[in-house]
Amino acid sequence: MAKAIEATDANFEQLIAGDKPVLVDFWAEWCGPCKMIGPVVEELAGDFEGKAIVAKMDVDNNPNTPHKFGIRSIPTLMVFKNGELVDKQIGVVPKSVLAQKLNGQLV
Repeated sequence: MAKAIEATDANFEQLIAGDKPVLVDFWAEWCGPCKMIGPVVEELAGDFEGKAIVAKMDVDNNPNTPHKFGIRSIPTLMVFKNGELVDKQIGVVPKSVLAQKLNGQLV
């Protein structure tokens, strides 16, 4: 079963550059809601294996990318395609909401 990829400031641009949709979960160890949505993000990594990329970025260890996107509250989940931000969700939502956002980017 696929797991979410670890996104970092160093690999972020390369990660989102492809033509597959990319879901990035911006989270932190101390964030309660992030821990609630974490398992959902991991499930999505398996559900979308081969179709989309699912990644998690620890905002404490990688401050540059969240700053670049103006992330003020976590969890923030962003969907990228061809290097562009195409969708965004702040806070905990059901798995179906995130799946729908990814499905909407599959062509």
